[in-house]
Amino acid sequence: MPMTRKIAFMASDTPIAQEACRHLSKEYGNVAPDAAEVIVALGGDGFMLQTLHGTQHLDTPVYGMNCGTVGFLMNEYIEPGLMERLAQAEEEVIHPLKMRAICADGTIDTALAINEVSLLRAGSQAAKLRISVDGRVRMEELVCDGALLSTPAGSTAYNYSAHGPILPIGSDVLALTAMSAFRPRRWRGALLPSSATVRFDVLQPKKRPVMADADGRSSGVVVSVEISSDPSVKHRILFDPGHGLEERLIREQFV
Repeated sequence: MPMTRKIAFMASDTPIAQEACRHLSKEYGNVAPDAAEVIVALGGDGFMLQTLHGTQHLDTPVYGMNCGTVGFLMNEYIEPGLMERLAQAEEEVIHPLKMRAICADGTIDTALAINEVSLLRAGSQAAKLRISVDGRVRMEELVCDGALLSTPAGSTAYNYSAHGPILPIGSDVLALTAMSAFRPRRWRGALLPSSATVRFDVLQPKKRPVMADADGRSSGVVVSVEISSDPSVKHRILFDPGHGLEERLIREQFV
């Protein structure tokens, strides 16, 4: 992208990120997000997701600098030469998942997820879920602690911790991953085209309540959840050359 002078710095609440924001604002200036040519997010992956969600209406690229822990979506924190790094940064465009959940109280909740939509048991007993893909029931009953649907960008996060596959960033594929599947025994999940619409119906919802969330934002206890990709929404993420999502996804598999 061309050299930019209008930067909006956004920082998580941690002391390290707040201090970094003060230093960088003093050095490079700091404008409001809606007046910026680029947004620089200071924090960890969780704050990066928060920033992407909060600024998606602006269509402004976001460059993350790691002031947190893992920092999979972030670049290395270096104060000098930021303008040059932004000018040389490479852009990745990702599309989120759209979740439509019918809650136990009859209300409908919608949300977008850059990483994953997950369903988790909310009681002492295992969840029982029916899984449909594009209107066709593919699994009548999955007994498990939970299940999730992940994008390629989110495949190294919760999905990978649940033993799901890492997906190449350019693949038109979603990962459906089970957590602690009891029946079918050790069923890990499936790979689905990104165009697929996945529906989870909670069986015995009163006896075996299930919660749903999108990128950590909870919808509470639900009776059904429908998920599909939303190509109308795009998130623009900037990475230093040679350190984009494709390289990080490949590297993660050889750690």
